[in-house]
Amino acid sequence: MTKPSSGSMSRRHLLSAGAAVAAASFSGVARGEELLADWKVEKGQIRQSVVPWCFKPMKVETLIHAAARMGLQSVELTPPENWPLLKKNGLVCAITPSHSFTRGWNHVEHHAECSEKITRAIEATAAAGFKNVITFSGMRGELSDEQGKRNMIAGLKKVLSLAEKKKVNLCIEPLNTRVDEEMKGHPGYQCDTVEWAVDVCDRIGSPRLKILFDIYHVQIMQGDVIQRIRQYKDYIAHYHTAGNPGRQELDDDQEIHYPAIMKAILKTGYQGYVGQEFIPREADKIASLRKAVRWCDV
Repeated sequence: MTKPSSGSMSRRHLLSAGAAVAAASFSGVARGEELLADWKVEKGQIRQSVVPWCFKPMKVETLIHAAARMGLQSVELTPPENWPLLKKNGLVCAITPSHSFTRGWNHVEHHAECSEKITRAIEATAAAGFKNVITFSGMRGELSDEQGKRNMIAGLKKVLSLAEKKKVNLCIEPLNTRVDEEMKGHPGYQCDTVEWAVDVCDRIGSPRLKILFDIYHVQIMQGDVIQRIRQYKDYIAHYHTAGNPGRQELDDDQEIHYPAIMKAILKTGYQGYVGQEFIPREADKIASLRKAVRWCDV
């Protein structure tokens, strides 16, 4: 029998070693995917939340349970009937709903409706021990910026004394008016810059009137996100996220680098919540949420 040459032995050993490495790598990837399915918040410096409307038709109960399992601290913009289940799962509602973004304070004819809905929201939020209520300018129509601001200021003053008494923040949300796709942009909305909302806050001067800083909307309208976070940190009571373009997943296929933004937020001393408000394009919506949460867990 012919003795195998040292060269063939070397090749055989190399092939065997290569196969072993490949098998180990495949096994590692499989284990990594398996672990990702069970991954939960590790650092927790950013207190993360999620907005249910983006995940429809998923039931809010399903989202609440998934959020609790992955270490989120809140499911937000959900009505009071869901709050007992939130509390049962160790969660809060980081910011509560009120009136719609189309019928806001900038039109005097909407003041009664806004006042009624905001008053109920403030009372419920305070009773539950939560902190923030969302509010909007409304659609511009024929109003100038100055008239819209004056009307909004007059309306907000009617309810801010209650917010101050109950220690609840009213948070104005600027929205983008450039993207003409449903729930990805809001053409005709009046408060479409951070500075518009800041001016309203400054003119009223209440410590309970703040801003909801939606990173996605600000990126589309103005950019310079980190600088604005630093500049307006004292006005910001809540944040929202989404990838751009498309208001989809937070990943490296879109233009906003969320890890850097989260680090900038932390450097301002912010202690509030960051709400995930993107529309998943993937079939497994919970997997998309988990990846976004992981992306922001800096």
